[in-house]
Amino acid sequence: MAGSDSICVGKSPIRLVPDAISRDTVQVLEASLLEARVGKIIGLAFAAMCKNRTYIVNTAGEAFRNPTFTRGMIAALDDKLSDMSRK
Repeated sequence: MAGSDSICVGKSPIRLVPDAISRDTVQVLEASLLEARVGKIIGLAFAAMCKNRTYIVNTAGEAFRNPTFTRGMIAALDDKLSDMSRK
């Protein structure tokens, strides 16, 4: 076949690019949204990591209206993250 030896010469015509979207993050957000729409989730406290390693923290709903309970939820999250970091 004429020119067949040139297929493997030089740089590859395609380059793999790292996936910029965190699929598990999208799945968790979509599932949480569904639960909020049917009234199962009534408040939210979150910390979100941005691509440039900055972050956003905020509250909404009952998590905003009841900061004492929300602080307990965040403490439980802190404990869980502490356990994960030790593994």
